Amino acid sequence: MAEAYIVGAVRTPVGTRKGKLADAHPADLGAHVLRALMERTDVDPVAVEDVIMGCVSQAGPQALDVARTAWLSAGLPETTPGVTIDRQCGSSQQALHFAAQGVMSGTQDLVVASGVENMAMVPMGANVQFSLDNGLPIYGTGWTDRYGEQEISQFRGAQLIAEKWGLSREQMEEYSLRSHHRAAAAIAEGRFADQIAPINGVDTDEGVRPDTTLEKMAGLAPLREGWSLTAAVASQVSVGAAALLIASERAVEEHGLTPLARIVQLTVTGDDPVLMLTGPIPATRTALRKAQLGIDEIDSFEINEAFACVPLAWAQETGANLDATNPNGGAIALGHPLGATGAILMTKLVHELHRSGGRYGLQSMCEGGGQANTTIVERV
Repeated sequence: MAEAYIVGAVRTPVGTRKGKLADAHPADLGAHVLRALMERTDVDPVAVEDVIMGCVSQAGPQALDVARTAWLSAGLPETTPGVTIDRQCGSSQQALHFAAQGVMSGTQDLVVASGVENMAMVPMGANVQFSLDNGLPIYGTGWTDRYGEQEISQFRGAQLIAEKWGLSREQMEEYSLRSHHRAAAAIAEGRFADQIAPINGVDTDEGVRPDTTLEKMAGLAPLREGWSLTAAVASQVSVGAAALLIASERAVEEHGLTPLARIVQLTVTGDDPVLMLTGPIPATRTALRKAQLGIDEIDSFEINEAFACVPLAWAQETGANLDATNPNGGAIALGHPLGATGAILMTKLVHELHRSGGRYGLQSMCEGGGQANTTIVERV
């Protein structure tokens, strides 16, 4: 099978719901990173064979195949097509998988994997039909016959995970505090500078709270009475975009590209849709088994912090080193712009491997419907 390489990875700063990027049109956010990717890799954009973009809430300004509109909004060639995909929170990680698979199959040489989401402009659930009776999504009879009419949501799933794995509110708050501290340190040290393409005068992730404390977190009300979850242990409503260029060996040689990482393993699995957020556990095990690697051979992990309980339960089950997990902070501090997060995490991961000198990196994300993508890469 042919090899696939990541030869460019760039992202916007992640904005907050009321921040300076809140009014940025999603197609313009996507256009910004696509243009930056072409400029930084110095690739003739005519050679790009497809643009695959993750986006979860494909409604309003995020409808009409935002991958295609973003590419054209960037002033890039009309000859390159685009497709927008939805695997919930893992949408742009799945975009990376599809792009890499196209290259590894030998049918394509240069493919862009990307993601965009402006949750300030297009709220989560904007493309979902909800019941007026109970406020829950309306499913077909086959679904309700199988799972009943119980609430199935990321919030209930996270609470169930916290209970199942015995994770206290205090443990989750301590993890969240570490996320903010790590992200603040990464910003102070300029670790994100090379991966961010500033936009609208913003060059720094907006959501980090370096001055938060356990005392402040302890004062927050739970999301529901009797729950241990609070806003402090959850990811933020965010705005952002990211793009990666995936190349074959032939394209690397023909275009004089410098690989950042080699794709080692691509895995996607399903798990319990009620717990919903546990998918990274079996997906990580499957990816490691197929790559013939041990968990201790991975130098850096990016595990999406949808809620603090997700990486905590994942680490318990896999034996992964939390010190090597989200070393520059995660979505609790930096934000989670749904369809963009997968590409953002991979951008962070490949840059971190080069900064730290690590060899292997592993990324995994929990996704709606009880799914998870896991990607293993090797620094080049």
